[in-house]
Amino acid sequence: MDAQSLAQVETLCDTLYVGSSNTSRTDAQQRLLALQSSSDYIPQCQYVLDHSTNHYARLVASNSLTELITNHWNKFTVQDRIVIRDYVLNYIAQHGPSQQEFVNISLIKLLCRITKLGWFDDPAHRELCDEQVPKFLQHGLDHCILGLKILNRLVDELNIPLTGRTLTQHRKTSVSFRDVCLLKIFQLGLTTLRQLQTRAITGNAQQEAAIGDQSLGLCVRCLNFDFIGTNPDESAEDVGTIQVPASWRPIVQDPSTLELLFEFYSSTEPPCSSRAMEAVILLASCRRSLFPSDKDRAAFLEIIMRSIREIMASRAGLQHQQNYHQFCRLLGRIKANYQLSELVKAEGYIEWLGLASSFTVTSMENWQWSTNSIHYLLALWGRLVAAVPYVRADTGAKGHPEALEKEVISVIQCYVDSMLGSVATVAASEGALDDPLDDDGSLREQLDRLPIICRFQYQPIGSLLLNRFDPAISQYQELLNIVSSQGGRGSDDIMRRIEVLEGKLTWLTFIVGAIVGGHSWSSAHLSDGEETIDAGLSRRVMQLAQFVDYRLSSTGGQAKCSQKLELAILFYFQSFRRVYMFMWDQVTGSDSISEAVVTVVGMGTLKLDSGLNTKQKVYERMFEHMGMGDHTTVANLIITKVANNLKFWPNEEDIVSKTLELFLEMASGYSSSKLLLTLETIHYLMSHHSAEHFPFLTIHKNARHRTTYYTILTRLMLTSGGEEKLGTFQKFVEPICTVLSQLSSLDAAGLRTAQVKKLLIGVLRDLRGVTSSLHNRKTYGTLFDILYPAYFPFFTKVAEVWHDEPEVIVSLLKFLEEFCYNKANRVNFDQNSPNGILLFRMISDVICSYGRKLLTHSVVKDNSIYKIRYKGMSLALNVLNSCLSGNYVCFGVFPLYNDPVLENALSVSLEMILSVPLDDVIAYPKLSKAHYAFIEILFRGNISTVLGADTNVFLQIMHVVHEGLQTNDGTLCAQAATTVDHLATFYFENVGKDKPAMHKLNTHLNAQPDLFSRLTATLFNLLLFGSAQNNWAVMRPLLSLMMASEQSFTSYKEYLMSTQSPENQGLLNEAFGKLLQDVNRNLESTNRDRFVQKLTAFRVATRSFLTL
Repeated sequence: MDAQSLAQVETLCDTLYVGSSNTSRTDAQQRLLALQSSSDYIPQCQYVLDHSTNHYARLVASNSLTELITNHWNKFTVQDRIVIRDYVLNYIAQHGPSQQEFVNISLIKLLCRITKLGWFDDPAHRELCDEQVPKFLQHGLDHCILGLKILNRLVDELNIPLTGRTLTQHRKTSVSFRDVCLLKIFQLGLTTLRQLQTRAITGNAQQEAAIGDQSLGLCVRCLNFDFIGTNPDESAEDVGTIQVPASWRPIVQDPSTLELLFEFYSSTEPPCSSRAMEAVILLASCRRSLFPSDKDRAAFLEIIMRSIREIMASRAGLQHQQNYHQFCRLLGRIKANYQLSELVKAEGYIEWLGLASSFTVTSMENWQWSTNSIHYLLALWGRLVAAVPYVRADTGAKGHPEALEKEVISVIQCYVDSMLGSVATVAASEGALDDPLDDDGSLREQLDRLPIICRFQYQPIGSLLLNRFDPAISQYQELLNIVSSQGGRGSDDIMRRIEVLEGKLTWLTFIVGAIVGGHSWSSAHLSDGEETIDAGLSRRVMQLAQFVDYRLSSTGGQAKCSQKLELAILFYFQSFRRVYMFMWDQVTGSDSISEAVVTVVGMGTLKLDSGLNTKQKVYERMFEHMGMGDHTTVANLIITKVANNLKFWPNEEDIVSKTLELFLEMASGYSSSKLLLTLETIHYLMSHHSAEHFPFLTIHKNARHRTTYYTILTRLMLTSGGEEKLGTFQKFVEPICTVLSQLSSLDAAGLRTAQVKKLLIGVLRDLRGVTSSLHNRKTYGTLFDILYPAYFPFFTKVAEVWHDEPEVIVSLLKFLEEFCYNKANRVNFDQNSPNGILLFRMISDVICSYGRKLLTHSVVKDNSIYKIRYKGMSLALNVLNSCLSGNYVCFGVFPLYNDPVLENALSVSLEMILSVPLDDVIAYPKLSKAHYAFIEILFRGNISTVLGADTNVFLQIMHVVHEGLQTNDGTLCAQAATTVDHLATFYFENVGKDKPAMHKLNTHLNAQPDLFSRLTATLFNLLLFGSAQNNWAVMRPLLSLMMASEQSFTSYKEYLMSTQSPENQGLLNEAFGKLLQDVNRNLESTNRDRFVQKLTAFRVATRSFLTL
């Protein structure tokens, strides 16, 4: 590279990062990516770093070096790697303080990547922490900051698996780093913090803040290190137990470590103070066995609890939201890592409990500030009360059970009152404040914590909720009666009051739903009488639901409550269904039972010695105390609400979705589905299920819910006894058939209208829902007889007319995909039935009509290409794949009688997959799965079609297969490997035979003689150097490849031997010898299985000494 080339690179870099034109930026990116294409560009990248003053050019050069070093690591000698490492290290030392931060980050990443990859190459790489970085720390504040950044990045690099390297390689390096360097790095971070705290390190405010932030970040990263290889989820905010090694015991157990972090928290501002608190959380989560005795662990706990008490008493730093959030996490973590028996023995536990209660109450009163942290506080109280049964009352602090009972009631009362009070506050803010009810994630977190806390003192808390519920319902009804008397529209003041009351009732309904859903059927809790409190609370919600539903239905959907209240009622119904609607059939008719054996779903077999067992008595007491009627009456109330929601809330997708979700759950349970069959509302629903009665079916955004709706109804229809009570299946689908008949009578021009489009999408989604619930031969055959022959030609016409409209064609293909899917062997026709052939003919016509039209369209590369082109293509392939692998069509009939439908379908599908660039195939997961599944099925059952294609086409397919072997997707890799097995097996079994397909295959192989060699090398490389997830899939084709081409195996063996040292060559030759022992020259299953076992042993043996 010369100065002119450097100027061109700098211009391209400026265009890439600060250019205004997307086209020019894309072009610049493509041209700059050439720097990452070959290791020959490493000198050019170094030239850019050495001679350019453009920060963007340095960034591109550094990023390119990182990619080149990672992808071409094996091309460098050990000495070359050290030279590159030293060059980068010196460059950072010389230019780091003066260059842009983003360039330093990229260079530090490169340095750490080299260190990781070369960890076992030479001791020089492992000396980075001991010799090189300390020089940075001692050379001045700017270099000290750089040194800390290097250590931070190094810990991350050694902790996170690298794409392309096996997990075994990663863990080997990670464990060595943990044992050799990690503790020293942690100590460096603490030492730097201590020096900063004692003013041994001084600088300007910005430098000191940077050093503090980097040092604390280093401590957090060290404690977050994956010590034992569990690969924790990095997105999870809550931490588990920290498995620090025993060698860390002195520094963790040392009181000065915790005291330093707490002092740093108290004396700094965020982000340093919040980082310090995060480090405390991690230290508090260290494993129990790290401490040599309970006394040492208790001393450690006392330091934490004393510091927490001091912070809660003084409120130090809690005015900052970041600090506050981390402190709440610490409180939630304390009980997770320490048993209640340990906490009550700690000095000042009662004081700590009172302060924690006061802090929780204050936090809830200031909910605007702490919404995202409240669930941590609720988690603390939930864990405390859950442990009470396991701690003796005389253990630890005197009176601790009573103190906990008192504080829990105080906390829950404050929570309820604060959430109810938030409604008026949010309404008065006129949009300035976020409504906590709108934050679904935080709301669910809180509701998940409530049941165990509330049931700890259920009697007083139940009374508290009733005292809040009754006045609210009473006022709500009064105000609505006033509004009704005024013609349906009240004054602004009344409407505001109604809005506030609906918000309060929403909160109360959510809370009651959570508590009822937390009812335990374990024997320990059945005699507590909690079901009577459940009944009292449930009665209020049921009455509220009845009142809301009555207003809704009596006004024809005009008088609606708030959407949030409707969602809260649905949430309650889900909780109630889950707990109290699973054993109705055991209670029904049980009065006459004197001694019987019944089976309760999910609870095994129970013997009833006196008519009703304990669970059934609890169940009956619940409905008796609720006073809303028996379980049938309550179920009818719920289903009536479901029906009215679908009828009167058509434009609210959230309500429609949640309503159908509840309906589906009720229809899916064995007991609840049988109960539904007895309800009048269900009988009405099954005979009036069309859009005329349920207008949500006509709303475009609800189109996908139509499938769910008809899935539910069909499931009920086909439940045991369903047709007897609900009418015949033919009558049920009659409205759908009426629409199909109307549409099928239209010509092409009449079919291509906006109104017809909506009807078409709807009816196809309805059919898909119906089909998805057919699980046996009889029901599937009934639907098939309804659709054939009346409507099969219509589906082909739809594909022809609407081929360019994604919404229509996707609806059609998804229905056909479901219709062709032979789940539970439902597509099983009589031996003398032509239905399988007729079905495939229709599918072939649809695919050919759609595919040929699609292939005539020009391809426009933009963000919509998947929706417009690839989505329909992948669905069409899935439809054909279902047919080809369904085992209900005798495909040999078609060529025998010169019927071209099979050949046409395969030909069009082959053209479709070849029209997609390989990069796009890999980029879109659904397309790639359909793509490779079709190729595998094609080679499995129709290999003559592939071999009969032009040589260029065949080689293009094999190129796609070869690339599939090397993808990171395990499913694609397995399908590609199976495809290779089919090809190699065919070749081995037919070599030397006078067959047209074999002659064509030989012609293809003559055009690319190294095909088998390349496949063999790739598969062996995957076996030896790839991840273990696809070992079985990779191993299966290796024997057939060896049988088909022994020369390919010999060539790979010689190549692999040439890459190893003389010592390894001997070991490798011995391993290959063992691999080939007792392997017969056939592809019988026993021989294949034996060879796979040998390959497994071969992999384990060679990976222990192979040099990458």
